[in-house]
Amino acid sequence: MIEPRRALRDGTLALHKRVDEIFSRSDLSRRGDYIAFLLAQAAALVPTEQALERAGAGSLLPGWEGRRRSGLLRADLFSLGAALPPPIATPIFSTMAEVWGGIYVLEGSRLGAALLKRSVAPALPTAFLGFAFPRAQWRELLQALDERLIRPAEIALATAASRCVFRLFEQAGLHFIRPGKRLS
Repeated sequence: MIEPRRALRDGTLALHKRVDEIFSRSDLSRRGDYIAFLLAQAAALVPTEQALERAGAGSLLPGWEGRRRSGLLRADLFSLGAALPPPIATPIFSTMAEVWGGIYVLEGSRLGAALLKRSVAPALPTAFLGFAFPRAQWRELLQALDERLIRPAEIALATAASRCVFRLFEQAGLHFIRPGKRLS
């Protein structure tokens, strides 16, 4: 049997690449592009975090409350004079496996944030991208996935939920980050 972490990675790889391509259109050193980037993040991340919270993420992942980034995202948008956008959609996580799949995407997005932060202009707020993410937390998450997602059906549910979350980010990115669109 394939490890759950590998199944999640392989099962979301194409969507992950599409999302990365869309979000890489933003020149984060430009205020308008950065605002569009944060709006797109907020339109997908905020409802996903809320849905995970309602579905019991806090009982599955130690320190869940401290891992949430919606407040930091709101603060950065507020600093830039932008309002929190409405959600693109709100995912529904009905099973423990689906919750793990949603957590996998949000926690993975924290890994790239440190790299993205480097390209943000110094005068712009970066609480959201600057949120510390020790590599040990990622390794712990992958270990938990491998221990908790035991049955093939659980792995399939987690992978489907991960794809759903990636699609939300894809839709949000396409809505806010368009080729040639500049807000500055």
